[in-house]
Amino acid sequence: MSEQQLKRHTMIAWLEDKPGVLNRVAGLFRRRGFNIESLAVGHSETPGISRMTFVARGTDRDLRQIQTQLDKLINVVDIQNVTYEPVVMRELALIKVKASNGNRAQVMQLVDIYRARVIDVDLDSLIIQVVGPEDRVESFIKLLSNFGIEEMTRTGRIAMVRGPKSEKQTEVEEAVLGFSNGNGQ
Repeated sequence: MSEQQLKRHTMIAWLEDKPGVLNRVAGLFRRRGFNIESLAVGHSETPGISRMTFVARGTDRDLRQIQTQLDKLINVVDIQNVTYEPVVMRELALIKVKASNGNRAQVMQLVDIYRARVIDVDLDSLIIQVVGPEDRVESFIKLLSNFGIEEMTRTGRIAMVRGPKSEKQTEVEEAVLGFSNGNGQ
């Protein structure tokens, strides 16, 4: 299969906050031979439910199969493929870059251009926070690499469907009520 037929898919899963749920989700991908390119998990607006955003590369058919399998897992409340939805996507990166007196002004100029923020200052380095679409974060990192990146960490993609609450979100809330009332698995 050619690389062009494989597409990066962004999916959002709502999971119960229970031990081992993330491991089961990752295990499903491993068993199917898929690599998760990006994974971000955190609490959602609903107590007891986490929201997981992940990116995986595959055909539309492959990811529909993954979605179906994930939907069958205990503790997975719901899952949505937002690849073709109008979404807001962001990534956060913290980058420690060498910044001596000789190049600090140039680094600061890039920080301003990319609307990033310096969050820590040392004599020989800066820690910079940048938030934005992945391509903008990538571009910023590429430019900073010319100064010497000492450390870096990234969140991976997070996404939210644009506009008012979707039917899918209403379904998630109803499913959560079913779980919390003892009707879940």
